[in-house]
Amino acid sequence: MSKYFNMPFLEHSTYPTPGLINRNAHLSTIIPAKFKKYPIPNYTREKITTDDGDFLNLDWRFQENKNKLVILFHGLEGDSKRTYLNSCSDYFYARGFNVLAWNHRTCGGEMNLTCRLYHHGSIDDVHRVVEKAIAEHYEQIYLIGYSMGGALVLNYLGNYSIDEKIKCGVVFSAPLSLKSCADTLKLFPNTVYFKNFKRTLVPKFKAKALQFPGVLNEEMIDQIKTFDEVDEYFTAAMHGYSSKEDYYHHASPTTVLDQVKTPCLIVNAANDPFLGKDCYPVERFKKHEFCTFEMPKFGGHCGFPLKNTRHSWAEIRAWEFIEKY
Repeated sequence: MSKYFNMPFLEHSTYPTPGLINRNAHLSTIIPAKFKKYPIPNYTREKITTDDGDFLNLDWRFQENKNKLVILFHGLEGDSKRTYLNSCSDYFYARGFNVLAWNHRTCGGEMNLTCRLYHHGSIDDVHRVVEKAIAEHYEQIYLIGYSMGGALVLNYLGNYSIDEKIKCGVVFSAPLSLKSCADTLKLFPNTVYFKNFKRTLVPKFKAKALQFPGVLNEEMIDQIKTFDEVDEYFTAAMHGYSSKEDYYHHASPTTVLDQVKTPCLIVNAANDPFLGKDCYPVERFKKHEFCTFEMPKFGGHCGFPLKNTRHSWAEIRAWEFIEKY
């Protein structure tokens, strides 16, 4: 048995029932993302070179000691300065943690150099970031991921031999099954979220087509209607998968959940408009030795708003879990 105290599935979430407006899945998703204002922390940026001839932009906040570091993972088409990360960064920094908010390729304010972007299975970059943190001699390292960032945390923990300095992970709104999520985002009114992703993804594909003429499926860029086209003609083709189905299988955390041996809290709101039913494998978690699954009734996608505080419940819940380890 694990040496850690663990409750595989929490029958009752600690997320308090929000006000009437925030009980709506879409309002609790959109309002925090689009209208909540939280100042960007004063980060120190570092650009690191990757062994495949590219780079990653890392944003740091340093304490005087190196006792504790939290690494923050943003979601699809996000960056290190998204509101949910700003709020989480401040919450942990105020409690003595060093903070590293890193940017996935193409998300740090400049286009990357190689013929690849980022995706739910790009755990080689996660490993690079974690190895960088370990090399900086932090004593205790904690991973917090939102949405796609949460999937990356789980995929990393399930695929790599994890250094003992990595104490635990916490993920919110995690797409545990990518096919389930892709299908859910085809349904109205969830289609509005895909349109928002498309608005920034298409220019990135066009920029890559200019960088690497004749390599991408350029004729398909203007044919994109759902994640089916994104993942079949771009994500899979650019990153070594044989098809979108192959990508969905290998990059879905459900594939490696049983291999996760690091304590991890997974929080998926029951009303999350991004997540399909396969993102709530309650029976699997009831038997899991290391993962705790929490399913609040409300919260939306990466929202979890609270009354009378600038912070969301997500960072508060993450801190509570991390304090155990």
